[in-house]
Amino acid sequence: MRDKTRVPPPRVKAHYEGHRDRLRARLLESGADALKDYELLEVLLFAAIPRRDVKPLAKKMLDEFDGLWSLLNAPMERLKAFGLSDNVVGLLHAVGAASRRSMKSTIMDRPILSSWQRVVDYCRAAMAHEKKEQFRLLFLDRRNRLVAEEVQQRGTIDHTPVYPREIVQRALEVGAGALVLAHNHPSGDVTPSKADIEMTHAIQAACKALDITIHDHIIIGRDDVASFKSLGLL
Repeated sequence: MRDKTRVPPPRVKAHYEGHRDRLRARLLESGADALKDYELLEVLLFAAIPRRDVKPLAKKMLDEFDGLWSLLNAPMERLKAFGLSDNVVGLLHAVGAASRRSMKSTIMDRPILSSWQRVVDYCRAAMAHEKKEQFRLLFLDRRNRLVAEEVQQRGTIDHTPVYPREIVQRALEVGAGALVLAHNHPSGDVTPSKADIEMTHAIQAACKALDITIHDHIIIGRDDVASFKSLGLL
């Protein structure tokens, strides 16, 4: 009697499954430098998108954000615009936040004037992709070590209300002897406005009365940075 039991056909592995294995192996064997940006993004997406070829998505996202760093530090709303689930958006946002915190740890409690580029890089990471203006304060002690950093005000797409008295009060609360000011221009144009210059001089005057130094005021755009000190405005 013929056995009518059907043997299921062997499972055919999707093409992207082998690709994932190979990509992980390259990462583990040769390190992250052996992978291109879109491949690193693929590895991140693997964890949240288990059954899908994510290479086209990774390349599309990087083209949109013009780089991995910009993508990982983008607002969640922009990531969701790609139709990503909350799990994927949450993962990418967490990686970006971890990157910013690690950058911050490299400048905290250290003389920042000797590692100025790290300060600029951190401010760009934290502010370049904000859709509204924010005014950020970096508080330094008398040895120019960063002791605190916080957003003092948030505003609209082209204006942030700033109050010198509140800045001075906060500087005294944290024991700061110097400040670095930073705010973003969502328009991308980092040219200081008349209001920016007047506001900076008002803060400088208020701080000078209490022997608090303003080292610089940095304006952050999507692709550029302006320094009041370099421009001769401080």
